[in-house]
Amino acid sequence: MSGSALYDTFARIPLVFERGEGSWLITEKGARYLDFAAGIAVNSLGHGHPHLVAALTEQAGKLWHLSNLYEIPEQTRLAQRLTDASFADKVFFSNSGGEALECAIKTARRYHYVNGQPERYRTITFEGAFHGRTLATIAAGGQQKYLEGFGPKVDGFDQVPFDDMDALAKAITDETAAILVEPVQGEGGIRPISSQSLKRLRELCDTHGLLLIYDEVQCGVGRTGKLFAYEWSGVAPDIMAVAKGIGGGFPVAACLATAEAAKGMTAGVHGTTFGGNPLAMAVGNAVLDVVLADGFLDEVKRKALLFKQGLAAIADEFPTAIAEIRGSGLMMGLKCGVPAAQLNMALRTEKLLAVPAGDNVIRLLPPLTVTDEEIQQSLGRIRAAAETVAKAPAEAK
Repeated sequence: MSGSALYDTFARIPLVFERGEGSWLITEKGARYLDFAAGIAVNSLGHGHPHLVAALTEQAGKLWHLSNLYEIPEQTRLAQRLTDASFADKVFFSNSGGEALECAIKTARRYHYVNGQPERYRTITFEGAFHGRTLATIAAGGQQKYLEGFGPKVDGFDQVPFDDMDALAKAITDETAAILVEPVQGEGGIRPISSQSLKRLRELCDTHGLLLIYDEVQCGVGRTGKLFAYEWSGVAPDIMAVAKGIGGGFPVAACLATAEAAKGMTAGVHGTTFGGNPLAMAVGNAVLDVVLADGFLDEVKRKALLFKQGLAAIADEFPTAIAEIRGSGLMMGLKCGVPAAQLNMALRTEKLLAVPAGDNVIRLLPPLTVTDEEIQQSLGRIRAAAETVAKAPAEAK
């Protein structure tokens, strides 16, 4: 046997980072990279945030794991804080976005089961969506590249074209239980669903007795400038999955629901070994301490505007490299006029880290704590990369 003992499921970039400081990652050799990938929107408060480090280390000296056989006070506290700040009444904690989505799907199916309609188990989703890597969530996402080779697709999911309300209305049947949507598609290419469309989804759900599920795994927890992206539209869901930013780098996820939607989730019907453990809850509460502090989200909105204006100027200057600026808050996308991989490589050469996405888009997901100076530095590096790729085709001729 040769090579790594790891599964070959990741095409890893040949970079090794030794430590992080705020918006920066530092390699073993001391090279500093501006991290606008943030662990794919996970490191919401950057690297080594002192409040998160203190919360984790203090809890580590007390208790790591209990299981949900016992009361976990910090879990109860975090759940209350999330419900106080959202549409929800109930919370189930898990470890990853995929698990949060599994819980959301099960919650919707169970709701109809206890209402005496077990035939209502199907969920309608949008093409281009990404909801996780479990067998159920790859079926929910519906992308062939993730389904291939894993046997029959899990039953119960119907895809319609992105943001096509007419097709969605026609897809509703007597077996439909729920509609699942990302208010802003992340992996799909930073594509927001319009407020008008979200209102239409709510109307359809109310008319047909369906549950509306939001996947805010990537766009939630301050990423768009509000605690949750759905707040921009004012259209509340019945169930919502969150993860990534809620743990600031520690594995934390949650499924939020109204009391009505969660009424079927009674003792014994769902569970988790690690979800809601004391370490995770200490960090989750520490994240909310920062994100819910007075003025924090206003600062995210202000910095987002500064960033977007700078990106728009670069796109105007180099339209062959960057065709369009997309996104909301500090969840931005560069729709590329060249292969996205080419621009992403140029960004890495400039020591700026970004994330590829679908639709030939590069995601820029800086920590919510990014400074104005770091935004200006990033714009300089993005401009240099855009200039490099804009010149490359001409030089190749």
